[in-house]
Amino acid sequence: MKFNPCTGECTKEGTHCVSCERSHEEIAATNKLIFDLATFAQRMKYENPDDFINFVARNVSYNLQ
Repeated sequence: MKFNPCTGECTKEGTHCVSCERSHEEIAATNKLIFDLATFAQRMKYENPDDFINFVARNVSYNLQ
């Protein structure tokens, strides 16, 4: 399956967004992951959130290989 990012024109009807074609379940799970990462970074009071974001992205990419 190919990931399709949000286009900003989300639809709520049916089981999938007509715009990005992702399931509403996938969209909700992705949003929760993003919210949880952002909340963690805020709780840690990181002064360099971009470094944290890049660290997470590199590690996710590494673990997918």
